[in-house]
Amino acid sequence: MSIRSESDSWDLATSVGATATMVAAQRALSSAAGLIDDPFAAPLVRAVGIDVYSRLVNGEIPVTEEHEFDPVRMARGMAVRTRFYDQHFLDATRGGIRQAVILAAGLDARAYRLPWPEGTVVYEVDLPDVIAFKTSTLSRLGAEPTAERRTVAVDLRDDWPAALKAAGFDPQAPSVWSAEGLVVYLPPEAQDALFDNVTALSVAGSQLATEFVPDTTIFTDDRWRAHHERMSELGFDVVDFNDLVYHFERSHIIEHLAQQGWQVSHRTVAQMHTPNGFVYPDDEVAAAFADVTYVNAVRS
Repeated sequence: MSIRSESDSWDLATSVGATATMVAAQRALSSAAGLIDDPFAAPLVRAVGIDVYSRLVNGEIPVTEEHEFDPVRMARGMAVRTRFYDQHFLDATRGGIRQAVILAAGLDARAYRLPWPEGTVVYEVDLPDVIAFKTSTLSRLGAEPTAERRTVAVDLRDDWPAALKAAGFDPQAPSVWSAEGLVVYLPPEAQDALFDNVTALSVAGSQLATEFVPDTTIFTDDRWRAHHERMSELGFDVVDFNDLVYHFERSHIIEHLAQQGWQVSHRTVAQMHTPNGFVYPDDEVAAAFADVTYVNAVRS
């Protein structure tokens, strides 16, 4: 794995792209456990073809206490995250918003699996190869979007607002946005630019959901490194977050959005487990990530 650079690129089997496949594999576990409903996650993972993630969704990796591999824990953790974003979009669109934008959509299949209200347009923004792969794979599976799906094939480091508007997005109408699993992979200035662009495109009443990792150096922490090494012994060495995230001081997302005129509410991942019916794990790795924060914001 190489360290990030300003103009680096990837597909769904390498670098940042592989994290999208990893997340889809975890969604597949959640779906198989009946915690969410995502029938497309597992076939998309198999289509990408990363061996360890294919074996994960096929149930071919044995549970071993020695290696701390716990698919139930993975399933619950991803269920918390997926339910958060699913409910965010459903609440906003049921409240009358008809433009939904999924930034860095990856293998997200919400355009195909959520019960979107009639008239909703879902914009998926991601790299051209990622968009093309997901579109063709789901087409071969016979999947049909449950909303009007419009793809915006563009790198978020380029002029994606122009591409979004060219696809039909109306900046004068309310919109609902997600930036899921994205921000830590952006340099600090790109993070600010992303949310400034979302703000510029959002009229009053628009909504945004994202998450905030207060300190990305957690991926250099001995607790995480020891866990990563143990998981690597099982083949989970495709992704090393320490090589992919930008460890620079950055704006506090909650404060930045508030300064831009958003009304922000937030809860840590540990706090979100209880209303989902789960107990947050009690160990060093879980403690290290307990303050990862999920953010809802409404443009005022």
